[in-house]
Amino acid sequence: MLTIIGCGNLNRSDDAVGVIIAQRLQKYLAENPHPNVQVYDCGTAGMEVMFQARGSTKLVIIDASSTGAEAGAVFKVPGEELEALPEPSYNLHDFRWDHALAAGRKIFQDDFPQDVTVYLIEAANLDFGLELSPIVQQAADLVFEKTVEIIRNS
Repeated sequence: MLTIIGCGNLNRSDDAVGVIIAQRLQKYLAENPHPNVQVYDCGTAGMEVMFQARGSTKLVIIDASSTGAEAGAVFKVPGEELEALPEPSYNLHDFRWDHALAAGRKIFQDDFPQDVTVYLIEAANLDFGLELSPIVQQAADLVFEKTVEIIRNS
């Protein structure tokens, strides 16, 4: 089972890029069914990422980044390089997808995907807004096509 998860906040301009790609992939799968592929829009809910990934053999996460790199840059990173255990807290809002990777592997062990790839798209604008900036939209199109290729090869 291949699971693809888009993360982000639809109300924060380029932060929505992962969610927008996930929604496009859901439409793609509705027209081109692949029974061993599931796509989720997990928004900003790290705990949901952990539970949706459970039972998959391969996981792809798509999200925006803000590293100071050139806007629209696309980073393809192995999941194990980004996973991080969360600091002890009683607030699930602080539990992000990078925490979900580490916690899911620890909790679910062999029932959590070992093959994890993360696509990060460098944001140009994280202010309140409903549109992607043009440079991030171009990067989103590229990541969408790369993800469709992964689906076709699964």
